[in-house]
Amino acid sequence: MIPQEGEMRVPGLVIATKKLLEELELDQPIQQVRNVAHLPGIVGYSIAMPDVHWGYGFPIGGVAAMDAETGVISPGGVGYDINCGVRLALIPLKFSDLGGKNRNHQLLNKIFHLVPSGVGKGHKSKAELSEKDYKDLLLNGAKWSVEQGFGFSTDLEHIESNGRIDGANYEVISDMAKERGRSQLGSIGSGNHFVEIGEIEEIYLPEIAAAWGIVKGHTYALIHSGSRGFGHQVCQDYLDRFIKKGFHEGLPDKQLVAAPINSPLGQQYFQGMAAAANFAFNNRQQILHWVREAFKDVYGIPQKDVHLLYDVCHNIAKFETHLFNGKKQRLCVHRKGATRAFGPENKELAPVFQKTGQPVLIPGDMGRASHVMAGLGNPLVWSSCCHGAGRARSRIQSLKLWKGRSPVDYMKSQGVEVMASSYKTIAEEMPDAYKNVDDVVEAVQEAGLARMVCRLKPSLVIKG
Repeated sequence: MIPQEGEMRVPGLVIATKKLLEELELDQPIQQVRNVAHLPGIVGYSIAMPDVHWGYGFPIGGVAAMDAETGVISPGGVGYDINCGVRLALIPLKFSDLGGKNRNHQLLNKIFHLVPSGVGKGHKSKAELSEKDYKDLLLNGAKWSVEQGFGFSTDLEHIESNGRIDGANYEVISDMAKERGRSQLGSIGSGNHFVEIGEIEEIYLPEIAAAWGIVKGHTYALIHSGSRGFGHQVCQDYLDRFIKKGFHEGLPDKQLVAAPINSPLGQQYFQGMAAAANFAFNNRQQILHWVREAFKDVYGIPQKDVHLLYDVCHNIAKFETHLFNGKKQRLCVHRKGATRAFGPENKELAPVFQKTGQPVLIPGDMGRASHVMAGLGNPLVWSSCCHGAGRARSRIQSLKLWKGRSPVDYMKSQGVEVMASSYKTIAEEMPDAYKNVDDVVEAVQEAGLARMVCRLKPSLVIKG
């Protein structure tokens, strides 16, 4: 607990084990948690998840809920990569039957060529979107891609919010944002984004795993990407407009700039953010299509047999109703580098998940593991959870550490084959750049945010 001091409107709350807290004690994210507590309309706590690290304005791993009538909305509380998120697909094939090094490489190479990766990379041959199509995908979310043949209607109930954030408005998006995103659907992007193929290594809750179709020893595909240049530009456009209006004045950090939710500019940002979120849902839907295509080409597995378990947002502000001080209250919940984790019986979930709680996907790093958890809907944190392992070392530090060494060869020695658009990306994303995800999910489970369902072991990785 971080005490409420000075102009803080609420206390701070850090979800962490003693070990993780010791690593954070003198770090910048704790000050950012304090800073977020100054925002008008914030209720409950300014929250940090166990994977917390420094970010723009809000820490990455930060959660804050604002009163939907009197509160503010902050682009820094969502992030530049609006609706960066992750989805997990289950492959009906034993990992041991993938066929060894040559066939594994064939699969990895196929996905690498079907799904562009790297800064600014996209489907150049698919660059021509009509204005009507562009508008439709931004307003209707993943449903648009399904209607174009990228996936199946049954995918939609396995996506957070059914793959569509209400309230998107095409007219509040700049021409620059539209142009930046035009050719980028179905692409990974750069940094920590990835496509990962691996084995379901361990199951902790057999009943939930069985209900979700998770089988020990089978193959999975994990996809991590967001709204690409489109979302980045939407964020930048509204940061500039908010600052020009002076909405940062009186806050401890200019990067926290926030507009009243119900102001014209606050509403326009939400509408633009919703459009970017819907772009991201389409992006991941199309990436999954190409992953399905690769498994069909290499192993003959029909696309419909590659089952989407779930898709979650990591960077989003959403209007939700939660219990606060004993009564239901409509809140604007900012989750930046954090995951929604609704519990059992939540009516917003598909029937199968109402019985178990929402799947919560926690990517680790490309060498150790990732986890799948079941949400518990903890009211203290507005039904939220962590989103990954969290960085332990900066990109610059990682590059220095691996200078003169081959990260690709090292990963091969660990049983993981990696492809990327640049050597630099692989060096920046090595496992030792991240906290141990096992420590992070331990903190989550101890705090009662979610329960561990299974552990995933990576083997084939494409990095942005």
